[in-house]
Amino acid sequence: MAQRAGQKRKVVEVPRPQPDPQEEDELDAVALNGALEDNDSEEESEGSEEAGLDEDEDEDELEDDEIESDEIPSSEDEEDVRAQVDKLRTNDRPNTPPAKLMGSDTAKDVSSLSPETPMKQLGQEGRKRKQLLRTEVDANGEPRYIYNEIEPNYDSDDSDFLVPTNTIGNIPLSYYDEYPHIGYDINGRRIARPAKGEALDSLLDSIDIPEGWTGLTDPNTGKPMQLSGDDLEVLKKLTRNEAPGEGYDPYPDMVEYFTGKGMEMTMPLSAAPEPKRRFVPSMHEHKRVMKMVKAIKEGRIRPYRAPTEEDKEQDDAEQDFASYDIWSNEIPRPDHPMNVPAPKLPPPGYEESYHPPPEYLPDKQEKETWETQDEEDRERDFLPQDHSALRRVPGYAKFVKDKFERCLDLYLAPRVRRSKLNIDPESLLPKLPDPNELRPFPSICTAMFKGHDGRIRSLNIDPQGRYLATGGDDGTVRVWELQTGKQLRRLRLSSSEAVNQVSWQPSRETCIIAACCGENVQFIIPQGDICNPQQDRRSREVLDSGFGYATSNPSKTAAGVDKPSSANWLRPSTTLQDKGVLLTLTLRSTPKTLAWHRRGDYFSTVSPSTAATSTAVAIHTLSKHQTQHPFRRLKGLAQTVCFHPSKPLFFVATRQRVRVYDLQQQRLEKELQPGAQWISDISLHPLGSNLLVSSYDKRLLWHDLDLAATPYKTLRYHSKAIRSVKFHPSLPLFVDGSDDGTLQVFHGNVMGDSLENATVVPLKVLRGHKVVKNLGVLDVEWHPREAWCALSGYM
Repeated sequence: MAQRAGQKRKVVEVPRPQPDPQEEDELDAVALNGALEDNDSEEESEGSEEAGLDEDEDEDELEDDEIESDEIPSSEDEEDVRAQVDKLRTNDRPNTPPAKLMGSDTAKDVSSLSPETPMKQLGQEGRKRKQLLRTEVDANGEPRYIYNEIEPNYDSDDSDFLVPTNTIGNIPLSYYDEYPHIGYDINGRRIARPAKGEALDSLLDSIDIPEGWTGLTDPNTGKPMQLSGDDLEVLKKLTRNEAPGEGYDPYPDMVEYFTGKGMEMTMPLSAAPEPKRRFVPSMHEHKRVMKMVKAIKEGRIRPYRAPTEEDKEQDDAEQDFASYDIWSNEIPRPDHPMNVPAPKLPPPGYEESYHPPPEYLPDKQEKETWETQDEEDRERDFLPQDHSALRRVPGYAKFVKDKFERCLDLYLAPRVRRSKLNIDPESLLPKLPDPNELRPFPSICTAMFKGHDGRIRSLNIDPQGRYLATGGDDGTVRVWELQTGKQLRRLRLSSSEAVNQVSWQPSRETCIIAACCGENVQFIIPQGDICNPQQDRRSREVLDSGFGYATSNPSKTAAGVDKPSSANWLRPSTTLQDKGVLLTLTLRSTPKTLAWHRRGDYFSTVSPSTAATSTAVAIHTLSKHQTQHPFRRLKGLAQTVCFHPSKPLFFVATRQRVRVYDLQQQRLEKELQPGAQWISDISLHPLGSNLLVSSYDKRLLWHDLDLAATPYKTLRYHSKAIRSVKFHPSLPLFVDGSDDGTLQVFHGNVMGDSLENATVVPLKVLRGHKVVKNLGVLDVEWHPREAWCALSGYM
C-alpha cells in the first residue's frame, strides 16, 4: 500500500547470512538496484496517483510530479538516500568488490555489518525491483540503469490509484442528509461530504472559476461535475434545438457532380451554355486583326498563294481523270447520331438473270397486261427475258434513266433516321355518322324545267315553297310550279340584256319578284293564280307607297338644294305594266347581285363593273323609294352582300376579304380572311353564327364568327371553280355548285352553344347540268321547308 502523505518513511536493515558465490553477482545487482530504486519507486507511485501520468514518461517528469504532489517526504530519508547514491556514483570504495556490498538502502560493506545493524529483508519486494530495473552499458563503458515499463496490475501496490466511487446503489442521497458522509466506497470506507455553503463560496471567491465548471453536482459523489468541451457543445445544441434526428448521417457520401458516366456536363446550378452576350472581345486581338487586314489590302500579305504552272497542269490532269465514289463515306457521322448511310440497291434476283428459270418468264397474257399498264402501276420496270448466252443480251434501253433516278434518290434522300409511328391512317380520321342516319337530303333528280334559251343565270323559290322563278340569257323571267314543273308565267324584260338575278320578296303577305336586267331592277307582281287577291292588293300598296313619300320628303343637301339621286324610281311603260311590272329602279351600272333583308323592306344590290367603288354597293328602301351608298370608299372590288338574320349587321364580300359592318353604329365590326384568291359567293347560317364562302379557286371555306378571322374548315371536293353556295333555311344542310357540273351536299349541324364545334359531313354528290364553255352549275337554291334543292345552268 502507498504511504500516506505527511508520514516519514523508515528503513530497517536486517542482518543476512553470507550468500553463495554463485548467487553473489545476482544479489549484488539486486542490492544495487534496490539502493537506487527504493525512493524512486515510491515517488513514482505517489506521483502517478495524484497527477495521473502515463507509465511511459521519463524520470525527469516523475521527479517533477513528485514535487507537485501533496505528499511531503521525510527529510532524513531524502538526505540519507542522496548521500548513498552520491557515494555510489563517486565510487568512494574502490577496493570493495560488488559482491561484498549488502543490498540495502544504505549500501554498506558486508564486513562492516553486525547482528545489531537493522537491515531490510530481500523478499518479494527485491524480486519486483529486479524485474523493474535492468542494467546496460553506455557509450563510455559505464553501467546505465533503465527502468522497464510498468504493467498495470490492479491487485498490486503499483497500480494506478482509483477514484473512490459511491456504491450505495439506488438509495437516494436524501437518506444521508443527517450524516457527515454520503455513502461508502468499494472497500466499505465512508465517503466524506464535500464542502458547501459558506466554505464553498469563500473558496470560489478566492480562486478563479476552473475550466469546465458548470455549477452542477454529481448525485453519486456530491462533488461539482466538470464537463469537457465536447459535452458542453452537445448541451448547447440541445438547448438550441439543433440536435439531429434519428437516422442523421454526419458523414454522407460525396455527390460526384462532375464525374461519372453520363454526368460529365451536369452542373449543380445550370447546364445551359455560356451566352454570347458575355463574350468580351479583346482590344489587343482587334488591333492585330486590323493590322493584318490593312496589310492584305496593301498587298504586303497574300492570303492565298498564286497557283503555279505545275499546279495548273496537275489540276487539269485531275479533272481529266476525275472519279466520284458515292460509297466512300458510309460510316454514320459522329456529330449526328441519327445519320444513316446511303441506301444500297438490292442484289439482283432470278428475274434479272439473262437465263432465268422458266417459272419466272411471263406468258403472253402477262406481257399484254404489263404493256397496257401505266409505268407507275407496274411492279417492275422490265420483263424477264431468256437468252442463250450472255453475249446475246442487248443493251438496256432505260440504263441512263435508271442511273439518273438513282442519283436523284441519293441526292434527295434525307439521310436522317426518323422514328416512324405505326398508326393506321383511318384511325386519325374523325368518326363521322352514317349518311343514312342523316336523312333527309336530296339524292335523285325528280324534275327538270326546260324552256329558256341558253344559260339560266339565276333562280329563286318563293317563301311559301310553291313556285320557282328563273332568269336567263334570253332576257325572260319565268315562273314555274315547283311540284309539277309546269311553266305558269313568261315575261320578257329585254331582247338584248340578260337577266342576272331574280329574287322573291321574303314577306308572305306580298307576292313580288325583283329581277335585275341590264341597269334596271324590275319589280314584278305575277298575274293569274300565282297570287291571291289579298297578296296582289298588298303588293301594289307596297310598290306605290314610295312615290308619295319621295314627293313629300325630297332629299336635300346641307345648303337646302335638292340632292341629286344616284338611282331613279320610275313607273315602267304601259306595256310592261300590263305584264305585271309595276316599278322600275334604274342604276348607273349593271347590278349582278340582289339580297333582301328579312323584313322585305330593304334590299341591296352590287354592281362590280361600276367605275367608282363608292357606288358599287347600294342599299335601297322599297317603301320610301330611297337609295343610299353606305361606303364613301370601299377597299377592294365588291362581289356579293348579305344581311344578318337578327342583327343590324351587313356582310360585304370583296375579292379576298369579307367585312362585317354595323349599320346602326356605322363602323366596321369584323374583317374575315378566308385566304381565297377570288370569292364567288357567300351564305350566312340562319342562326347568324357561321358563314360559308365559296371561291373560284375550288375551295369552300367555313367561318365561325365567334372564333378567329381565319376559316374554321376548308373543304376541297371540286375540280373546278365553285359558283354558288347556300345554307338550308331550316334543316342542317348546305350545298355548293361548281363548274365541273357537280353538286356537293353536306350535313352542317350548328349548335346554339358556342362551346361545341359545328359538325360537317359530306353526304351526296349530285350530277346534273352539262359543262358548256367551262361553265357548269351557276346557281343553287333550297326549298324553305323540304330537303329539295334547285340548280341552274345549261339545259
